Amino acid sequence: MMKRTLLFMAITLLLIITGCQQQQSTSTLIYGSGDYTRINPAMDEHGEINALLFDGLTDHDGDNHVIPRLATDWDVSDEGRTYTFHLKDGVTWHDGEPFTAEDVKFTIEAIMNPQNGSENAPNFEDITAIDVVDDLTVVFHLKEANVTFLDYMTMAVLPKHLLEGEDFQEADFFKAPIGTGPYKLKAWDVGQAITLEKNPDYFDKVASIDTIVFKIITDDEVKALQLQSGELDLAQVTPKDAATFEKSGDYVVNDMTTSDYRGILYNFANPYWIENRDLIPAINYAVNRDDVLNTVLLGRGDVAYSPIQRNVYNYEGVEHYAFNPNKAETLFEQLGCRKDSEGYWTRGGKRIGFTINATPGDHVRMDMAQLVAQQLQQAGLDVKAYVPSEGIDWSNQEACIIGWGSPFDADDHTYKVFGTDKGANYSGYSNAKVDAYLLAGRQTADDSARREAYKNFQIEFAKDPAYTFFCYIDAIYVSNPKLHGIDPDTVLGHHGVGIFWNVCDWTLEP
Repeated sequence: MMKRTLLFMAITLLLIITGCQQQQSTSTLIYGSGDYTRINPAMDEHGEINALLFDGLTDHDGDNHVIPRLATDWDVSDEGRTYTFHLKDGVTWHDGEPFTAEDVKFTIEAIMNPQNGSENAPNFEDITAIDVVDDLTVVFHLKEANVTFLDYMTMAVLPKHLLEGEDFQEADFFKAPIGTGPYKLKAWDVGQAITLEKNPDYFDKVASIDTIVFKIITDDEVKALQLQSGELDLAQVTPKDAATFEKSGDYVVNDMTTSDYRGILYNFANPYWIENRDLIPAINYAVNRDDVLNTVLLGRGDVAYSPIQRNVYNYEGVEHYAFNPNKAETLFEQLGCRKDSEGYWTRGGKRIGFTINATPGDHVRMDMAQLVAQQLQQAGLDVKAYVPSEGIDWSNQEACIIGWGSPFDADDHTYKVFGTDKGANYSGYSNAKVDAYLLAGRQTADDSARREAYKNFQIEFAKDPAYTFFCYIDAIYVSNPKLHGIDPDTVLGHHGVGIFWNVCDWTLEP
């Protein structure tokens, strides 16, 4: 009897210990990430890590509708020029300090401050004043109605008590950020990994995955190899690598439609394009986009002709610049260009030609630059592809492979990207008619008026193009089959960034 009792007690103790070990087991997701020099959502738009560390007053749900986040709700005046936000009570920063309306006012004013040089500043340029009524109420006053305002209030809010008086470009805070988000920074091994741990005090649903490691891998091929070796649980891959993973059947391949396009950005501050900007329509006809889509992307995407092609305000009747070598040749001749003895187009006795830069490590952009350079060579243009080891020199380059595109309002990635002297206008593009149409598009809530404004924008923009568009690309994420919860139909962000939008719903099997 004694032996049975002792055996029963031993088994019970073993079960208790095992149960405790299971309860104490932790889950760690390893994600193949690009590199970060800082984490600064106020100054830099792109950074998928932002959504894990920070929150905005608003957010987007899986249907791309604006929903509350740090705000519980809001009121909008009849004329659309006053927005009153009521904030959630009891929200704390990762250091335990309370989140208040002062943090909201501080963040948006920092973005608006021209001395800070934020590329996001155009999103908030209509604001004339921000009033803090109390800790949980903040009021924005606008000089003109801006129907995109709630979309832009998804902007991450930053802590005033840690950043007041700091340089928003150089502050140490942006290498050790503190937010209100579902994850908080645990460690940053520069150039190697950024480790996040879940925030147990998060005001919304607490994440299931305990730790997420952003493993820094700047080369697409290396990401694919580390997925295959099991060193990564999740990474975005190129179409060519995706085909390999699909064949193996040992991975989950999520092929997601995006609003993310690629094309050639021309640097209009460069003397070459100051003189030759009028050649761009002819160049556009000389690019075979179907060839780019099928050769580089293996058909995973769509031919591009407009920056809002995948928006409700797309105008299908705009000039598509379909591949037409004869039309390209006619336009070159009409502009006074002549071919030399070797078949290259010349203007004023000089060959027409330029260099297309591509981001190192981004094999899709590198392949696009190489292929399009070859196409333009065949069309008689002295064009070269180049991958600068030091990265893109925005000020001095002639051209580069650009990536933009937004799944949100049509104002996003148009007004600040193509508007004269706006924060994200890296091409230096300027067109007074484009400016007027984009301004009209953001200042009216009337759908027919907005549709007319964006139709006119697209028509004028096609006449005087800033870019040569190639393709809209799919975002292809390969994951460990033990990772669950990724929405295969929704990427709420730019450049494929945005897969973490519902990270608190993810689980990772041991």
